[in-house]
Amino acid sequence: MNMFEREHGIIVACDVAIEKLEELVEKTYGIEGIVGYKIGANLAIEYGLKNIANEIKKYGLPIIYDHQKAGTDIPRVGEIFAKACKSAGMNAVIIFPQAGPNSEVAFIEAIKKYGMTPMVGGEMTHEAYLMEDGGFIRDDAPGEIYQIAVRNGVDYFILPGNKEEAIKKYHLLIANMMNEPKYCMPGIGKQGGEIERAFSILRGYNAYAIIGSSIYNSRDIEKSAKKFAEEAMKFE
Repeated sequence: MNMFEREHGIIVACDVAIEKLEELVEKTYGIEGIVGYKIGANLAIEYGLKNIANEIKKYGLPIIYDHQKAGTDIPRVGEIFAKACKSAGMNAVIIFPQAGPNSEVAFIEAIKKYGMTPMVGGEMTHEAYLMEDGGFIRDDAPGEIYQIAVRNGVDYFILPGNKEEAIKKYHLLIANMMNEPKYCMPGIGKQGGEIERAFSILRGYNAYAIIGSSIYNSRDIEKSAKKFAEEAMKFE
């Protein structure tokens, strides 16, 4: 089941002050190809997740919460976390379960229990994340995270939209395990990723670019959002 109305589109990352949030949503929600909004932890901490959700849900598009990074706590916290997200009005929750397989499964199950969509990420967009690049995360850990997610009924996967080889690798892994995976990708725009290149790798599969500052920091928010949306819809 697809939580978005389209098979390709743009999820707007709302990493803005609450004073600018309403302007951002008002100027983008009616654009064809804008499929949802992502709320980050910084905005939630400062203004309250429920308050932010109330500002957005009246426009009728799905709201995704990205806790940066959820799923890293002990397994039993998954239930508490998911209940709070549901109470705040979230439709979906992003997790990067770096705390291990038990925590990953617990958070996925809890998110599903409360009627929300789990979106699972393994590799992030920045440099020095994996050990081979000077980071802390074991090189094969993201692949294992994605495999566990597939086995536990996850449909949506977060891939680094600015790392083409990573997109290819994880897509091959995931698509060999299930029929219709769906991909959401940060890293497109200011971080160097391009819709054309990322979506081409995933041709034939649902793909959504998560874009923030390239839209909300532009001189013309509506024009920028429409440009990205049109690029995404070419793959319909």
